[in-house]
Formats: sequence, C-alpha cells, structure tokens
Amino acid sequence: MSSIAGGAVAWSTKKTVALTGHTLHRHKPSPVSPGFKSPVISTLSFGPTALAAAIARTATLQGAPVELLARFRDRALIAVEYLIEEGAPFALSPNLRFLADAERTAFAGQVGAGITDIFMNALGYTWRDNAACVSSSLDPHADFIYGGGYAVGHGVVLVEAHGSFAANVTSATIGRRAKDKYLRQVRPWVASTCSHGLVVHGYSVAFGSKPGAPGSYLSLAETRITKVRRRPPIIAPSEILSEAQSTQTSMALASHRSNFTLMGSPRTVTWIDWARGATEYPDVDSTTVFLRLPYARRWFLACLDRTSTLGDPLFWWERFGDYEDYWRYRIPREFLRRHEGSPVAGWFVMEEKCCEKFLNALSGIIRTRRDEVPAQLELPSIDPVGFGVGDEGASLDERDSDYTYALFRDGLALLRTPPRRIDGIRIWSPQGGLG
Repeated sequence: MSSIAGGAVAWSTKKTVALTGHTLHRHKPSPVSPGFKSPVISTLSFGPTALAAAIARTATLQGAPVELLARFRDRALIAVEYLIEEGAPFALSPNLRFLADAERTAFAGQVGAGITDIFMNALGYTWRDNAACVSSSLDPHADFIYGGGYAVGHGVVLVEAHGSFAANVTSATIGRRAKDKYLRQVRPWVASTCSHGLVVHGYSVAFGSKPGAPGSYLSLAETRITKVRRRPPIIAPSEILSEAQSTQTSMALASHRSNFTLMGSPRTVTWIDWARGATEYPDVDSTTVFLRLPYARRWFLACLDRTSTLGDPLFWWERFGDYEDYWRYRIPREFLRRHEGSPVAGWFVMEEKCCEKFLNALSGIIRTRRDEVPAQLELPSIDPVGFGVGDEGASLDERDSDYTYALFRDGLALLRTPPRRIDGIRIWSPQGGLG
C-alpha cells in the first residue's frame, strides 16, 4: 500500500466483482443482425489503474473543448484513489462520508461508467462513442455506443451505465435498476440506425456498493437472442478477436478523439474534429512530437505538445542528440508536478502500432480533404492489461510491480509508473503521416 496526501492510503490490490444478476429481454426481430452473438462473462477483475483510466475514458466521450475534458480527466484520476478502500473485496472508503449528496451521486455515476467500460472491453468490444449519436433528442437516453469485437460486420451496440452508492443498495435493487434502465433507455432504440450503423444489441450495466460494508453488486440486462438455440460459451473474448479489425471510420474517430484528449494532444484532436465534419479545415499544418517509450516489453508513444511545460521537444533533441538528459531532468519533473503524491494517476500513452495505424489513416483523410473518407478502417485490437475475465486478472496486484499500467483494446494505456528510458522520437505530420 502507498501513502498519499492527508494520510489516506491508495488501494492497490485486485478487485474481483461477480455478476450478481442477468436478465434477458425479448426483441423482434431476434437477432437484429443474423449471426450476431452476445458473449457471456460472469466475473470481472481489475486494478485501480484500470478503473481510473476507464472513468477518464468515459468522461471524455463528448464533443466538448479539449481543455474542459482535460479537467474531467484529472478529476477522475484523483477520485478513484481517495474514495475506494484497500483490500480484495470492493469497498468504499470512509472518506465518502465527507462528500455532499450530489457529489456522492456523481462519483457513483463515474464508477458505474468506468465499470461499464471495463465490462464492455472484457466482452471484446473495442470502439466507443457517446450515445447522443443515436439521437440528439433522446430523453431518457442511454450512455454509450460500442463497436468492434462480436459486433464486427453487424453494427454497434447500445449501452446504459449506472452506479449507486447508497445505504439501501442490495443485489435486488441493483438488478431492478439494470432492468428498468434497459426497458426505458435501451430497448426502444435497439434495431434503430445511428451515425455508426445499425444498433444490433443493447446492454444495461448497473453497479452498486453499500457504504461501510464490503462487497458490491453487478447486474446486467440485455437483449435476448431467441434464435440462437445454444447459449454462447463463457470464454475470454480475446480468443476470437483478430489482431486487426475492420471498424467504422466514425467509431474510430470518436474513440481516438477521447484518447488523444487524454494524451494531451490538442492538435491531433483538432484534425479529428475536422475529419468528423465538426470544424473547418485547420489553418496550421504543424507537426506533433511523440516520445517512443519501452515499457513492460511493449512500445508506447507519448505526446509532447509544444505548449507543454516541458518546452519544445525538438529543441532538446537538437541540443543533446538523444533524450537521456531530456528524460533525466525534465520528464520526471513533469510527471511529479502533475501527479505528486498520487500513485494511481499517471501518463496516458498509446501502444505504438495502434497509434501509427490510426494517425496514418487520419493523414490519408486529411490529404483528400474529406473527398474520399473510407467507411471502414483496418485498425488493431489488442488484448487488455490491468483487468480481465475471471482468473485472468489474478496478477493485478499493483503493490510491487515495476510496470504498473492498464491497456485497453484500442491501444490507449495509462502508465502509473514512469518509463525507465526514452528511445527517440516520432513526428506526426497531418499531411505526411507518422514518421
């Protein structure tokens, strides 16, 4: 365990949350898309880094300005460590009692959204967007759209998330909440069409825990597929996922807008917004510098925007010829300045291959001035780290690991500990791609 400001203790052990309720709801036609199957899992395991990252991922799925979303990110990372108790069972910290009712409700909603994001990644879905893309006038409306995984070739799935931290929370109340929200906010929109394609399935995920008592409840309500005679096997979704997936371009752009916001790359977000048709063609064709980081036998790219407090990274490269001094004297200071006393918060980066594939695809769109935007992109989908299905998360204890991080299927990762070295830079030109 690690001490943090104010004498609190940040949790580090793996949490295991069992599915305590699961209801299936009829729909016609069934299945909406012939051949679609919904995977089944019974238990989730995750560490604090994964939950913090998932909360930040869901908080930034909006079309809001990057500066505003960055505040949502930082707030999400801080809340997780102070308000959840150490120990294997999920339990809320006594610090929760200091929150006003509205703040407690908001935090419960954030955790519910984060658990839902982990749950959907565990099911095998890769791409995400805010459900406002179904209809701007949805009232009430679901929270998220997910694609990839089992939905490849079929469409997308609609997801409602709910979290509750109240004295009257029980398995039955969380089960009812999942069911009620599915019936009101998900079912009416299954088989409808949104900007990302056909909505082929719906989920409602409800999570709850009672303050002062260890344990939690996780309930799922989803669309029943009546024409599938045999129940889908309970397997790790990674067993059926290919390295590269064909995904809707619109879904990839929505997901990576959130990702590059979290990574602190406003220039990239500006170009993504243009590619989505939200803005005019940007006037500035400036490059973006990424550091190449070896970490846990993987390669990641970290963005260093020239507006960073670190200064212009190209200056350091030209002066020293490598990044030893840049890393030794500047990056640790930035890492500590932003997250001093915060063992959970860290550095959002992206797996190198995932970042390269997307940025080169984005450059292709930029070169055509949106005249030939492909409907589909071939992008990697990788196995997650930091959370898993059942016993897959058995090695998630974060107390003594040199490499503590969470990695999601689209390539976004949150590093809790800084990398030991930097292996050069890569520069992205909007017109030329990632060099």
